Amino acid sequence: MSGRFHWLFRRSTRYSLMVVLSLVAALIIAIVLRKAAPPEAARLLPESDAIVYFNLKPLRLATHLDRNQVTRAPDYQRFVDATGIVPERDLNSVAFALHRMENPNGPNGPVGYSEVFEGSFDGERLANYLESIAQSRESYAGHTIYTIRISDGTVTRPLRIAQLGYDSIAASNMPTVEQIHSILDRHRSAASPFSGSSLLSERYRDVPLLSAAWGIGHIGLPFSDRGYISLFGLQLPLPEDTTFVASLRYTGTLRLRIEELSPTPEDAARAAQNLSTLIGLLRSLQQIQPRNDNDAAVLKMFDSLRIDQRKDRAVITATVPTDLLQQLATSATATSDTR
Repeated sequence: MSGRFHWLFRRSTRYSLMVVLSLVAALIIAIVLRKAAPPEAARLLPESDAIVYFNLKPLRLATHLDRNQVTRAPDYQRFVDATGIVPERDLNSVAFALHRMENPNGPNGPVGYSEVFEGSFDGERLANYLESIAQSRESYAGHTIYTIRISDGTVTRPLRIAQLGYDSIAASNMPTVEQIHSILDRHRSAASPFSGSSLLSERYRDVPLLSAAWGIGHIGLPFSDRGYISLFGLQLPLPEDTTFVASLRYTGTLRLRIEELSPTPEDAARAAQNLSTLIGLLRSLQQIQPRNDNDAAVLKMFDSLRIDQRKDRAVITATVPTDLLQQLATSATATSDTR
């Protein structure tokens, strides 16, 4: 009898150990899958032509932006005073969906935006502020959508804002409610780590691991000019609908990587040649004496530019000086959001 009891005890212990090991293995797999999944802020975005994402925690560490004095536009400062939200301190991540507009001469210009912000917010103060400035309100999927009118002096467009939770906010300046509704729908069913738009499903796997900032799709849209991409007043030899995968990550230095996706390796070779010619032009700027620290940082980045062809992709890499990143971030937070 004692032998049978001993055998049953060993068998029970073995089964218990197998169950524990199975649970541990399942937990490890879940963690790995979650790490490989797109960030939640990006998964909530609606269908779009491009997605741009920033994990602001490592960028904040690199730029120390939260320690600097920022001069804000008056409307922006009133928002900060009313809500207590200091973006350079309180935002942890932001994700933008870029929508190509059918009428580039309309109120939105060539591009509309939908956005998700994650961070530390006082939900009650934010709700009171939105309530005080909203022209209309809508209840959808258990959330209140506030619509305010944004004007830049020449055109006026709607901006719809909804609180998703205690740590997240959604917004869209699109003419209809479709995009903000889509974000709320995705938020309601966001348990899957691999949910998201078709663009995210198709291209996120190309984003390098541990990228603090990245963009996928037609990310030249904000810089579109007569069908081409213009940057710093210079027209690039790239159509505005060129597909890119861009990323910024810290590997001892801030490394920028931009991949232009081409239909064939031959197209990629031509793109690499065109971009090499452009890089040569940019490097010629080094013959001009920098007028300020901003010029010096830009020229330093241009000097580090490298281009290579890898099958059907032209790949640009560069080192981004942290002082240039800080200057860009300061400029972005010093102006009000007029989208």
